[in-house]
Parts: sequence; C-alpha cells; structure tokens
Amino acid sequence: MRLFHFSDDPDIAVFEPRPVLIPSLRPVGREWLNDPLVWAIDGDHDFMYLFPRDCPRILLWGTPDTPEAERRRWLGDWRAVAFVERHWLERLEVETLHRYEMASDGFKELKDAGMWVSSRRVVPVKRTAMSQLDQEFAPRQVDLRVVDNLRPLKDLWNTGLHVSGIRLRNARDWQ
Repeated sequence: MRLFHFSDDPDIAVFEPRPVLIPSLRPVGREWLNDPLVWAIDGDHDFMYLFPRDCPRILLWGTPDTPEAERRRWLGDWRAVAFVERHWLERLEVETLHRYEMASDGFKELKDAGMWVSSRRVVPVKRTAMSQLDQEFAPRQVDLRVVDNLRPLKDLWNTGLHVSGIRLRNARDWQ
C-alpha cells in the first residue's frame, strides 16, 4: 500500500500529528478525527489532492451501488471526475506540489475515500515535486472538468455516485 501526503512545502522532514484547522462535525465515535493526526491518501485516490491547497473542488466516482445510467452520464469511460472552477486553472498549470510518500506502518485506514491517519509522527520516505498539475489527471483515468462555478453541482450529493467536496468554502457563491 502506497500512502501520500501533498503539500506546497518542499522541506518537510517529519510530519507531526496536528489537529485539523477547521474541526468537522463527526459521527458519534469518530470525534477523534479532529484530534492531532497525520493524514495520508492512498494511491488510488491521490488525484483528490493534485490541487493547490485552498482550491475548491468536487470529485466523484462510481460505487458498486451506482446505477449504470448515472455512471454513464457523469463518468463516461473515466474512472473518476474532478470539477474545478475556471479561475483556478492557471494555478493548476503553474504551481508545484510536493508528494511525500509514507510507509504505511502505524496508519489506520478510515474506509472513506482512501484516507488514512496516524497518531504518531511520520518521516516521509520520498518526496516528488509535481508541476503542471492539470496534466496529472488523465494518466490516472480521471477527467478534469473546468466549470465557471461549482454551485450548480450541489445536487451531485443526491446521486448514487461517491461525491467528495474539498475546500468548498472557497468556491464562488457556495454558501
């Protein structure tokens, strides 16, 4: 299992557990996810973090329960889709992110969109600089779709697809 953490910081020698910046309401028994942790993403879901840190995006993919009509309508032949607002496209083209690879020892799988956490400090085993992020999606069989505004996509959460929204507080007219 390959685990990664993405950052714009090229000089992270050690990841120390820290609480999330903006705590989320968590289901009963999972409040600990706001505690100090090191977060990582598995290789199958790393496309979710191929964005500048504050970039709002909506990501979707099929599940075993997704109706075939929805799968065809939203995914076509793609494994997943990533929606981003047009005014973020230039930053995707020019920014550099650093993908830190981490050994999976000490990580716990959340069984939620490829996320893993550790309550211990983690020393990365490798760092890879990644530029031209907009070019990273197609090789992963992910369709990057640029839209003027993410707000019209709010109803995606009412489909049979898995839908993740990240940094949506930064999207135009989201509230």
